[in-house]
Amino acid sequence: MSATSPDPALPPGLTALSADEEAVMRALGRMLLVLPRAMNADLETGQRMSLSEYSVLRHLSESPSGRMRMSELALACDMSLSGMTRLAAKLESLGYLDRVKCDEDARGWNAVLTEQGLDRLREAWPTHLASVRRHIFDHLGGLDLAELATALNKIATDT
Repeated sequence: MSATSPDPALPPGLTALSADEEAVMRALGRMLLVLPRAMNADLETGQRMSLSEYSVLRHLSESPSGRMRMSELALACDMSLSGMTRLAAKLESLGYLDRVKCDEDARGWNAVLTEQGLDRLREAWPTHLASVRRHIFDHLGGLDLAELATALNKIATDT
């Protein structure tokens, strides 16, 4: 059933979406599926690096001392801890990060960005930047970007 279909069984105070609202909802849904695939393809083609690998290196580069707990890194990259463990093992084998025991908690592990990992991130950054511009910002001309960022952040924190 379409979100715009009038339904007499809707609870009081809940109204069907307008045609414009439904168009936005459907466009956002499609964008959430297509955008990560397109950006991943650009990185794979241009850098032989996945978007997930790039995200791990980026988050580590933005963290204090280039270090994050594996669980925090998994959350930041929207990955399961087991998925992050596998990806970190791959990045460690490439020399891009080290995994070290957490000083505060002997059970925890930290991922630490290496100089080689930072160099790799810097090498991949222009490809990622071009992808972001082509797939996102080239389509947002004339929009108030601060207002859009506020609205998107509200959506992200309300779920």
